[in-house]
Amino acid sequence: MPFYAVLANWTEAGVRSVRDAPARTEALRRAAEAAGGRVISMLHTMGGYDVVVTLELPSDEAANLLMLRAGMQGFVRTTTLKGWSPDEFAALVQKL
Repeated sequence: MPFYAVLANWTEAGVRSVRDAPARTEALRRAAEAAGGRVISMLHTMGGYDVVVTLELPSDEAANLLMLRAGMQGFVRTTTLKGWSPDEFAALVQKL
């Protein structure tokens, strides 16, 4: 199953309602599971991004829909990166 790293920044609305962030975190977990995947990790960070999430989802389409739905709520803006596990990357390199 594909992996995704999501870099997120709070919007003004997200910062104003930061007390509700734990509930939104749980909603993301439920949404990922409903899409057939899972949240692997979530870190609230300092620096260029406010949140870093790693997900495992069944497809690029599922990842895109999940992040579009998150963005539609207006609390975060995301950048999504597709990733490969070390084993998957090793198999890919063997094809070179």
